[in-house]
Amino acid sequence: MKLNTWTKLFLVSVAFIAAVVGFMIKLPSGFKHIDKELHAAFYFLAAAFLNFLFANKKISIHLLIFIILFLFGISIEYAQEYSNKILHAKIHGRFDPEDVKSNVKGLVAFSICWMVYVVCMFAYNSTGVKKE
Repeated sequence: MKLNTWTKLFLVSVAFIAAVVGFMIKLPSGFKHIDKELHAAFYFLAAAFLNFLFANKKISIHLLIFIILFLFGISIEYAQEYSNKILHAKIHGRFDPEDVKSNVKGLVAFSICWMVYVVCMFAYNSTGVKKE
């Protein structure tokens, strides 16, 4: 299914708002023991979502998405820390460098999967197999 640009931007906007809200509220205590895994999984899925919407096997767009998500991860950590000061209420913890490391692990894991996919598609398309 091919989506037009406005539909893609709408989907990204909704996902972005949901991600900001999700990262700004305190994690329920039942999930605290898997916080780092949740970070890695979120960034893996966010990278997949954005790459399948926009990259279309282009490495430059893939790298741009990687950088944007990396910067988003750092900025959301700072926002979590400063939101407590601005709102004078503890809605979240502090800046956690381990969370940033987990974000990068998710991004790298997706990048490896994406590169394998792109290489396989390139190899498949260069074999001369006709699409019907």
